[in-house]
Amino acid sequence: MASLRTEITEIVTGLGMLPWGSIEEALRNRPAAMVGVSDNHYDRLFQALEDPSNRRLFEKAWANGKAFARAEEGLRGRPPLRVEWKGPHQLPGYEQIPVDLRVDYVYLVSCKYGSKLLHNVSPSHLFDRLLAVRQGKRTNWYNEVAPLAYQQFYTACRDHLTDTDLPEKVTDLHRDHRNLLKQSFKRRWPAPLAGPYGEFTIQVSQASAQRWNASLGNRLGMKEELLWRLLRFQPAPYFVLGTLRNTAVRYRVDTPWDFRQRYDFRSFDIEPEQAGQPKVGWQAELREKATGNLLQVQGHMEVRWSHGRFQGAPEAKIYLDSSPFQTAGYTPLT
Repeated sequence: MASLRTEITEIVTGLGMLPWGSIEEALRNRPAAMVGVSDNHYDRLFQALEDPSNRRLFEKAWANGKAFARAEEGLRGRPPLRVEWKGPHQLPGYEQIPVDLRVDYVYLVSCKYGSKLLHNVSPSHLFDRLLAVRQGKRTNWYNEVAPLAYQQFYTACRDHLTDTDLPEKVTDLHRDHRNLLKQSFKRRWPAPLAGPYGEFTIQVSQASAQRWNASLGNRLGMKEELLWRLLRFQPAPYFVLGTLRNTAVRYRVDTPWDFRQRYDFRSFDIEPEQAGQPKVGWQAELREKATGNLLQVQGHMEVRWSHGRFQGAPEAKIYLDSSPFQTAGYTPLT
C-alpha cells in the first residue's frame, strides 16, 4: 500500500487536472475519469483532509494539477478524459521514466514533493555500468573498493562493544551480528569511532570517484550520455509536478534531442568529497547556443547502507544540487 503522503500528492495532483471546483467536490464525486483510485483510497483521503496538518499538502497537490491543466505545454485548458494513477505496483521491467500519472494516454507525469533525489541504485550500476545496464552482480561496495578501511572501521566498532560474539572479520557477519551493530549504533557514532569512520568514508569516496572516472575514460560523448541518464532524459518528454522547500516545481523533462538543440556539452568532472558518509560530487559544464553563456549542472551521490548501519548491500543515492529551475533540459511550464 502506498503511504498516505504518496496518495495525497499523486492522486490529488491528478484530481486537480479535472474540472472540479474544489478538493472536497472532487473527492465527493469520485470521478470515473480518475482511473486506478479505489473507494478505499477516497475514504482515506477524505479522512486525511479533515486533519489540518494535511491541508497544505492537499492544496499544493491540487494547485499543481490545476497549473498543469492550464499550462501551454500541458492540457491548455482542455479537460482530460482519463487520468490514470499508477499507484503502488510491481514493475514488469526496468522503467526509465518515474511516472506516477498518465493523462489521456499521452502525458506522463512524475509527482516529486520535497526531494532532490534523482536515483537510488546499486553503486556498481552507477560507477561501473554508468546507469546504462541495470543487471549485474550486487556486491558489498565498501568491501570491494576499500576493504582495509572497512575492516579497520569494523574492528574499531567491535572493540568498542563488550561481551559480544562478533566475528573478527567484517565479511563473516551474519544477520544477528548485523542487527546487534545496527541497534548499538543507531544515531551518531561514539567519539572513539569518529576517526576510524572518517577515514573509512574518505577511502570509499576516493575509491568510488576513481572507479567512476576509470569507467568514463576521456570520451566526451559517453560523459554527455551519462549526464542524460543522471537527469533522467528519455526519448519522449515527460513532466514533473511537485514542491521543493515550499516552492511549486513544475517543469518538462526534455529529450536528448531537445538538449542538443539548445546546448553544447563541454565537460563532466567527478571529485570525492568529505561528508558524514562516502560522497562523490559531479559537475557538468555546458554552453547555451542561443546566448553563448556557460552553464553548470551540479549534483552529488552518497553511498549508504540500504537498511541501517551494517545492514544490506550499500546503495548509491544520486542528488541534484542545482536548482531544477536552472537545470539544462528542465523547461519550466508556462
